[in-house]
Amino acid sequence: QVQLVESGGGLVQAGGSLRLSCAASGRAFSRYTLGWFRRAPGKEREFVAAISWSGGSTYYADSVKARFTISRDNDKSTVYLQMNSLKPEDTAVYYCAAVQKPGGIWTERDYDYWGQGTQVTVSS
Repeated sequence: QVQLVESGGGLVQAGGSLRLSCAASGRAFSRYTLGWFRRAPGKEREFVAAISWSGGSTYYADSVKARFTISRDNDKSTVYLQMNSLKPEDTAVYYCAAVQKPGGIWTERDYDYWGQGTQVTVSS
């Protein structure tokens, strides 16, 4: 079992930055690929970024490439999402998730554990 708790969301102006954190508790954190997803109002949840067990491989949705950076600290059992150059269309609830599979772009249904989400609102 893995429990995930996100933090760091908030209100920011377009062009600004936020860093989301996701703290994990439970066993074998370093064995999980970790991902960030988001759900915008009226839309389905979508993949944002993922990072492999070791942190050596990262994966991004085209919409956030070059603006967002995912990283992890296995010693702290925490995964981060640094979001720069934020746009109003990045407004969403952001979720972190964990899956015990090799690094890659796994679908929402593949992920085993989910956090409760943190709201990010970008004003224009």
